[in-house]
Amino acid sequence: QVQLVESGGGSVQAEGSLRLSCAASGNIIPSTCVAWFRQAPGKKRKGVAYIRVSGDDMDYDDSVAGRFTISIENARNMVYLQMDSLKPEDTAKYYCAVSDTCAALAFGYWGQGTQVTVS
Repeated sequence: QVQLVESGGGSVQAEGSLRLSCAASGNIIPSTCVAWFRQAPGKKRKGVAYIRVSGDDMDYDDSVAGRFTISIENARNMVYLQMDSLKPEDTAKYYCAVSDTCAALAFGYWGQGTQVTVS
């Protein structure tokens, strides 16, 4: 029903920037919630940020608030994660995921992930 493809990962030095992209297709409607998660080796997968497709609801994990920005380009169903002031602790594989609503946070669709390495 929903397909997600992430891109934009890579290696960057501390204090550098990257922009991740998530191309979403399928059943995407205004109430759909799109999120970025990340998982580092030896750590649990954690939510980074989410945005409702309508744009009226979004949130960030405290670890990235003020440094990362999530946005959506509705015409293309493209969700971005602009990552600035990157730190080594941001190193992880980043995944795009979709939930029916942000309230439910039931992420049933996932992309393949894209690796971010900060040195």
